[in-house]
Amino acid sequence: MTTQTAFTLERRMLDLRFRQARLTSRAWITPQYVRLRLEGEELRGFDSPGADDHLRLFFAPADASADEVRAAPSREYTPLEWDAEEGTLDIEFVLHGDDGVAGPWAASAPLGSAVAVGGPRGSMVLEGCPDAWFLAGDETAVPAMRRFARSMDADAVGRILVEVPDAAHEIPIDAPAGVEVRQIHRGEAPAGSALAAALNALGAQDRPHGSIFGFVAAEQAIVRPARALLLDRWGLTTDQIVAKGYWKSGETEYHAPH
Repeated sequence: MTTQTAFTLERRMLDLRFRQARLTSRAWITPQYVRLRLEGEELRGFDSPGADDHLRLFFAPADASADEVRAAPSREYTPLEWDAEEGTLDIEFVLHGDDGVAGPWAASAPLGSAVAVGGPRGSMVLEGCPDAWFLAGDETAVPAMRRFARSMDADAVGRILVEVPDAAHEIPIDAPAGVEVRQIHRGEAPAGSALAAALNALGAQDRPHGSIFGFVAAEQAIVRPARALLLDRWGLTTDQIVAKGYWKSGETEYHAPH
């Protein structure tokens, strides 16, 4: 079943900028999920119009040249909150042990450490108001889902699925009363498998009424069950949904599609 959409997803190109900043605070939300605040004069004027935006953090020293910044280790993140007048930016990190660069930096870099912020270079902006919302993702998608939830009207209806390891790692998402937030525990199973099972368990009878915005993001393997639910069983169109892999198992340099 298809319906006329009550919203559109509009792509916007942004001027790509690189900004120097410093780490100023760290707040642990779960044992593996942390929020960092970055501050700096160059963050004044920062903007991120789309809830699913991506910026890139470059872990470079403060005195690095522009070429050295671009060559430094970097990872992509969704900006969560910012103050364009004060020059602050909050970003949340999922930690996957002691390997790599970003996780150890997020967990233990001294306050005052330098970091460069690149982007976002483009946005997908939701214009209008869906009749219902369906958001699903693992920990990496929580910032985007939090931003979508903040944009919902008070009378919004829908469902949000969040895959986490267990109860100790549940990450809250504030949403209107009509939007169910369900935490799905994967235990020791591979990342994305519990979320995929939850998507596969939903049938045509579970489809909300009206025009639905569907957003699903997790490990790359989630794309197939997401599209099977949203496009095949619920009859949505590709311009009503976002289904993407935010990361790929075994590939630290995987870039989520924009």
